[in-house]
Amino acid sequence: MFISVILKNKRNRKMPLAVFALALGAFAISTTEFVILGLLLNVSQDFGISISDAGFLVTAYAIGVVIGAPLLTPILARYPRKKVIVFLLALFTIGNAIAVFAPNYETLLFSRVFTALVHASFYGLSSIVASQLVSKDKQARAMSMVFMGATIANIAGAPLGTMIGLEFGWRSTSIACAILGFLAMIGISLLVPKVKTEKPKNIAAEFRTLLQPQVIRALLLTLVGFAGTFTLLTYIAPLLIQLTGFVEGEISMMLFIFGLGMAIGNPIGGWLTDKDLKLALNTTLGFLFVILIAIGLLSSYMIPMYVLTFLFGAALFATITPLQVNAMIAAGDAPVMAASFNIAAFNLANALAAVIGGYVIDSSLGINFLPFAAASFALLGLAFALSTQKRSTKSEVGESMSSTST
Repeated sequence: MFISVILKNKRNRKMPLAVFALALGAFAISTTEFVILGLLLNVSQDFGISISDAGFLVTAYAIGVVIGAPLLTPILARYPRKKVIVFLLALFTIGNAIAVFAPNYETLLFSRVFTALVHASFYGLSSIVASQLVSKDKQARAMSMVFMGATIANIAGAPLGTMIGLEFGWRSTSIACAILGFLAMIGISLLVPKVKTEKPKNIAAEFRTLLQPQVIRALLLTLVGFAGTFTLLTYIAPLLIQLTGFVEGEISMMLFIFGLGMAIGNPIGGWLTDKDLKLALNTTLGFLFVILIAIGLLSSYMIPMYVLTFLFGAALFATITPLQVNAMIAAGDAPVMAASFNIAAFNLANALAAVIGGYVIDSSLGINFLPFAAASFALLGLAFALSTQKRSTKSEVGESMSSTST
């Protein structure tokens, strides 16, 4: 795909390569975020901790994203964008290096928080820079190419990283991610030209917008509705091994299947949102609930779990777009700030869900009950959506999406 873009754009060959360098950074960051899911058993065995304690590594990353979004973005917005992105990737590389040499669980936990601080700022700034590197008619495509790095990370990066970690130890995965971050940093330094850096807008006014009741309701819907996904996803590897009967070497394949589901679910969620926001919210949350219940009932059977793992990935990513657009529409004149804080809400949901999932596993209910606990959040989210929905039309959704892409 990137080669065809280069051939079509002979007048400026560096543009596609510059966007590709940004996408490589996104690939590295998202691989680091998700690869730990397939290695929790190995980490727990290495440090002599429980699986639920190892699950806090997922929580730590989510907390880092939640902290980094409001902390770093306003501070770094005034500096040249290219330099800021390179700086963020340098921090990311250092964070992975800390993980490589972590002498204990606490240090590894710290490295996850430290690495995650750059997540929201990198994605926000990289998508903006990508749009500045191309003509107006290609801006959305350039931005999507950056996020394609995250999609490929879920399809290939996390499964491949899991495979490497199982073969050579979980620390080898951190080495690979650090190398990817360093290569992206060098690529961006060499290929991305200087771009215009706009002065920060009235941040205080946009923060006040976030306190409006409809915005708070939208963020709470994201928090509740999305929590069900990570209640199960955090411990998907132990569940597949202990309940379904897969061996460790097959977990990377199952994560690949999960990633394919995510790639399919993303456009479906977008298509439904374009049709009708209410329909999208109700359908995706309802579908997520059904899949989680099915996993709870059929987790002991391998063949159904192949299909359900794929559908779980599809259900997870299908919910993201309607929840994101719901927050942007609710915010009115501050869609960008709402989108940023909604990303923080997603990650806060991830953090809380990982903790709750750990409590379920450690309780008398055990890992068998985990999918049903996850399903309860999806059902609660659906009920919350039905009780708080306000009129949302196709034109409003289109207007909101177009305003945030300019």
